[in-house]
Amino acid sequence: MRTGADTQEDTGPGSERTEGAKPPRPGLVVIFSGGTPLLRPVGLDGGRVMLGREDVGGQPLPDDRVSRLHAEVGRDPGGWSVTDLNSRNGTWVDGVQVTGRRTFTAPRTLRVGNTVALFTEDVRRFEVSGVTTGPEGVRGPALRAVLERVALAAAANEGVLITGESGTGKELAARAYHRAGPHARGRFVAIHCAAVPAAVVERLLFGSKRGAEAGVEGYLQAADRGVLFLDEVGGMAPEVQAKLLRVLETGEVLALGASLPRPVDVRVCAASLRDLSGAVAAGQLRADLYARLARCEVHLPPLRERLEEVPWLLAQAMDAGAPEMHASFVEACLARPWPGNVRELLGEAKRAVREAQARGAGTLRAEHLALGAGFPLSSEDVTPFIGFRGAPVSVELDLAGVMPDRAAVEAALASQEGRVSEAARMLGLDRAQLSRLMRRWGMASDSEE
Repeated sequence: MRTGADTQEDTGPGSERTEGAKPPRPGLVVIFSGGTPLLRPVGLDGGRVMLGREDVGGQPLPDDRVSRLHAEVGRDPGGWSVTDLNSRNGTWVDGVQVTGRRTFTAPRTLRVGNTVALFTEDVRRFEVSGVTTGPEGVRGPALRAVLERVALAAAANEGVLITGESGTGKELAARAYHRAGPHARGRFVAIHCAAVPAAVVERLLFGSKRGAEAGVEGYLQAADRGVLFLDEVGGMAPEVQAKLLRVLETGEVLALGASLPRPVDVRVCAASLRDLSGAVAAGQLRADLYARLARCEVHLPPLRERLEEVPWLLAQAMDAGAPEMHASFVEACLARPWPGNVRELLGEAKRAVREAQARGAGTLRAEHLALGAGFPLSSEDVTPFIGFRGAPVSVELDLAGVMPDRAAVEAALASQEGRVSEAARMLGLDRAQLSRLMRRWGMASDSEE
């Protein structure tokens, strides 16, 4: 059984593939307790599990706010059930407090006391592979499975194409490719192709032997016996694509203005936000270059598919003087879709710390997270995500990124059957803020509270 202390050891390549054809084992994965990230899978053997301070997953929890007998969680063909056992500090599912017994179709998070767990239909992958932390960052089971594929491609001297949303860790994967292959002793050189003007990219890549910049070494020469990382390779000009392909085929680079090529031994790792096969079909990327770069193609899952990493990432964002994290802060971060993924989460967590410190708070709580943090900023960025109650909800913020629009409020209220407090939690607001919006739009308020 893995706890916060024993998740620091990697289980090595292939650890994700030991499940065979056994049926899934539903359960919980405790990811935060008593101010500390951890990872502890708890299977629902017999369809039920009792949660209490002295025994969760066969071990005590480091959380004195969990009662001795706190809650019971069950799973049957009809869904999940959660029963609060008259606990001292309460039980919450997706931000909504549970009194007595409640049933849920697709819950996401469970909070008992100052502890947070994820519902999962199969705990087995967490039993064989935990969360590791180190100089290379935070790696949960899903991310590590991808990085294992990257390492195998590097060892085989194959090029790799990495796809994934912004902020998912494409450069982290590229650096893993560099460390794992025979070119690890050489330099790791990165260029963001789409951010550099086309007239400059050619000189940066191939170097120059003419004009005022005669003798300038290009990135390909600098990466000799190392790895060149081409971020957003689909944004490269066609003439540069042709020259790069020739370098990959011949192992020689011809600098601008030079008469003789120079041999280079370089491995190329490319990355893109989008599916490059579409760019090939649209004539934006050469098919032969794509074939060279994508001999091994891997996709980095977004943060919303790697939720077990969130507490560890938040802990990395905490400075020495930061307040202790409360479970409500972790829970609020887990509930948001984070279109900017890890990069956005870390930035907003640091902003929340500054907010808490400015208020003189001793604990970092959900209210210290900015209202718009983790939500799309405009309709162009809106993507469906699972709300607090498991219902698909699209939350659209105005360009200031501070408040949801009327359609989002109406959708949240409908999914919560008109309960204002629960809809407010889903939207990342407090009840007073949502009530003000409802009054502004002439929407009737409930009288449940």
